[in-house]
Amino acid sequence: MHGLESFLRGLDWMVPLRLLISVIPALLCITLHELAHGFAASMLGDDTARRAGRLTLNPIKHIDVLGLLMLVVFKFGWAKPVPVDMRNFKNPRRDMALCAAAGPLANLLISVVTLFLYGLLLIPLSRAGEVGELAAQLFVTTAYMSLTLAIFNIIPIPPLDGSKVLYSFLPERSYRKLLRYERYGMIALMALIVITNRMPVDPLSYAAGRVYELLLNVAQLGLDIAGALL
Repeated sequence: MHGLESFLRGLDWMVPLRLLISVIPALLCITLHELAHGFAASMLGDDTARRAGRLTLNPIKHIDVLGLLMLVVFKFGWAKPVPVDMRNFKNPRRDMALCAAAGPLANLLISVVTLFLYGLLLIPLSRAGEVGELAAQLFVTTAYMSLTLAIFNIIPIPPLDGSKVLYSFLPERSYRKLLRYERYGMIALMALIVITNRMPVDPLSYAAGRVYELLLNVAQLGLDIAGALL
């Protein structure tokens, strides 16, 4: 018994905690991303996601294991797509584009809110030792990961959201033809992630970094408000 206690005391608990700091934001980001798709579809007249039980905050319903792993490791990934039947929309192409855009917009909003809270709470968190440091890292990781999810999903490669938005501007014949090739998009996505991560400058990470720098102004706003209140 004493040996077990000594073993547990000797473990570096920071390792699993830092793993959670990657996994928890990933689960939050993909869950709210897909929930936004499903909610938008429901508002536009398609209740397929609701009937499939996908209008839920339960992350297990939205996980694509490979996409989650890619998000945790490479910071670019995907979730299990929410089922949408565009035949239920009044204006199928327009409403499909709106439904697709809802996911990245939700992630952008998460980044803004999380960075604002980070700035607002930074002073008390800085006084809370390792716990405060981990909490601050959780905010930062969530904001950045949510932003990368938004940027990744606006790439116009099927089945990503950007392709559905782009397709809505194409002629009907071209739109239908491109939809038939959607199943092959995942191969292109995997190749894109591998290739960009081997480049001297990863364009996806570069784009995310530049936008993230702009969004840090939101964190500064929260910090300014906290400083005025304290």
